[in-house]
Amino acid sequence: MIAKDFITIQKGLASYIHCTPVITSSLLNKIIGVNLQFKCENFQKTGSFKFRGATYAIQQLTAAQKSRGVVTHSSGNFAQALALAAKGLGVKAHIVMPKNAPQVKKDAVLEYDGFITECEPGNTAREKSAAKIENEIDATFIHPSNNKNVILGHSTATLELLDQTHHLDIIVAPVGGGGLLAGTALAAHYFSKSAVIGAEPMQVDDAYRSLLSGKIEMNVHNNNNNNTIADGLRTHLGSINFPIIQKYVDGIIRVEESEIISAMRLIFQYLKIVIEPSSAVALAAVIKEKERFKSQNVGIILSGGNVNLDTLSFS
Repeated sequence: MIAKDFITIQKGLASYIHCTPVITSSLLNKIIGVNLQFKCENFQKTGSFKFRGATYAIQQLTAAQKSRGVVTHSSGNFAQALALAAKGLGVKAHIVMPKNAPQVKKDAVLEYDGFITECEPGNTAREKSAAKIENEIDATFIHPSNNKNVILGHSTATLELLDQTHHLDIIVAPVGGGGLLAGTALAAHYFSKSAVIGAEPMQVDDAYRSLLSGKIEMNVHNNNNNNTIADGLRTHLGSINFPIIQKYVDGIIRVEESEIISAMRLIFQYLKIVIEPSSAVALAAVIKEKERFKSQNVGIILSGGNVNLDTLSFS
């Protein structure tokens, strides 16, 4: 990839996605001691940045591939994103979702004309069900985060952020599956001198451990781990995005659950917008190491705003 390729991607997506706003709070800046610029992907179509990658990935398919449809597995934001992106491009979307996925998210997929196949909870069941659909109807599998075109689509959030701001010393993005962080790092590398930092819950710190060990680490699924309010970040890195993160990301900051909740409260209170807990992880990381960020211009990617209002709590 070269710089002009990213511009082509951005232009090709422009008529399909929202150019989301960047907002600030002078009072919040004063409290934290950092000049913060929030890129509001909670205002993106389907409520998260994932619509960018889903759309670009489908755009890159051949006519024959589009005619046979696409398939993915997701319990949340990518399920909705791929369903709506496929609908807009005239492609059938088959979404594998675990039986225990929130009904509100299943309803959203159905509203976007996606075809849902339910499976048992767990990555193995998801992957097996998606592979079965892929083989039976020759649909193209699009991974939610470990897909080159998904990553490139996600990079446009940072391209916009850089266009909308004068200068950023650091860009902070949450990391779960790694697609957003990899896309953020690529855009920052080609179009700025900004450092890129990932933010991750302590309970699911596989990306942090992966950078330390030099190999993709997993999270242990038991009662004492993998239990984070930032449910969108429970996934692990992949073979495509991990090398990008290794090369271009300057570090990952881990945060506690109480720190995520506190950051989420601050965003609700001072920015007056709705975000999901996964988005608050990035601000929590800045607050945790605020001396590292003191007086610098920091861009924060607010990854999404899909929350279950029936269970939302700041306690």
